[in-house]
Amino acid sequence: MSQSPEFDLVLLGATGFTGQLVADYLLKRHGATGSLRWALAGRSRDKLEAVRARLGDAAADLPLIVADNHDRASLDALVNRTSAVCSTVGPYALHGSELVAACAASGTDYCDLTGEVPWMRRMLDAYQAEAEASGARLVHCCGFDSIPSDLGVWFLQQQAQARFGRPMSRIRMGVERMRGTMSGGTAASMINIIEETRRDSSVAKVAANPFALCPPEFRQGPRQPYVKSPAFDAHLDSWLAPFVMAAINTRIVHRSHALQGRPWGEGFIYDEAMMTGSGFSGRRRAWGWSLALGGFALGASLGPTRKLMAKRFLPKPGEGPNAEQREKGFFRLLFNGSNEQGERLRVRVTGDRDPGYGSTAKMLGEAAFTLATDLPRDALPGGFWTPGTALAEPLKPRLEAHAGLTFEIVE
Repeated sequence: MSQSPEFDLVLLGATGFTGQLVADYLLKRHGATGSLRWALAGRSRDKLEAVRARLGDAAADLPLIVADNHDRASLDALVNRTSAVCSTVGPYALHGSELVAACAASGTDYCDLTGEVPWMRRMLDAYQAEAEASGARLVHCCGFDSIPSDLGVWFLQQQAQARFGRPMSRIRMGVERMRGTMSGGTAASMINIIEETRRDSSVAKVAANPFALCPPEFRQGPRQPYVKSPAFDAHLDSWLAPFVMAAINTRIVHRSHALQGRPWGEGFIYDEAMMTGSGFSGRRRAWGWSLALGGFALGASLGPTRKLMAKRFLPKPGEGPNAEQREKGFFRLLFNGSNEQGERLRVRVTGDRDPGYGSTAKMLGEAAFTLATDLPRDALPGGFWTPGTALAEPLKPRLEAHAGLTFEIVE
């Protein structure tokens, strides 16, 4: 990569549903010709021009770059023009690998919003050494997967250290409340992961390992809980049901722990679940949610029903919640920590938009800006990082000031 790249940041996948939301957010935050030098990129010049036109007159001077996710030469040309790339080209297992390879080779920083654990593991194993050598900092999961979880745990452990002089060895995140809808891109990613795990037992083994994304020397650890069916948690005073994102977020939290040398203890335990309330009504909701999620998983695991679901019931790529739905969405997450000394601490993380799209677009935009402008080369070496280990200190105040997130201690 050249010493003085043309751009600070390039948004690749800008013509997709989430890409357009991120472009709109970056434009509102930084303008087209402000201090952040950025550009839109995608396969089709016509579609890029249509996106720029939809963004309005303020975007008239935004540069456009034509690049194909499956054309390495065009990706090499792109990454050598910028300090960092923000990618929204999921399913990443189908469309994202060549870009990661290009960034790792060139020393260009990279972030995305993937939740595809097997694909992330392949990228780590294939390109970690190359990224370390080139200086590229690559950060997966910079949306609802997994910034609230990763930074929520980071914030709780900071507060525990300040209060008690030691970390929490056990943390459970409970989703107190959440309102949001699924986009076609997310549906396609979920279906692709299920197809991969059905085809290849080694992929299924990676997906099932809570330490799958840790460095090789940390890919084993204490048995981790996983809420698969209704259960009551006395400390949260709530019935619990499975949380679909737990299989992603827990892997990122454990990678953050491992990258720091496991400062929270070799026996650190972390899990996530939906909170459905106490009493009979809470139990009923827990059973309803568990059965619905189990039915979806069963249907998606069988070829004929998977195809029927994709055709008839799931949103198509490019589809997603409308502006009103995104505005009315929100999330509220409760992190309950404890340790062997009997000390307890709770923190809450909230977001003010639909978690997967309205809030994710803002989180990804702030993460990309932080990565592109606020991480000197001597502050963080090359390699694959997590939001918590690469971005937490500068990112948290930006999320609070601009992206509608809050981090607070619950007394």
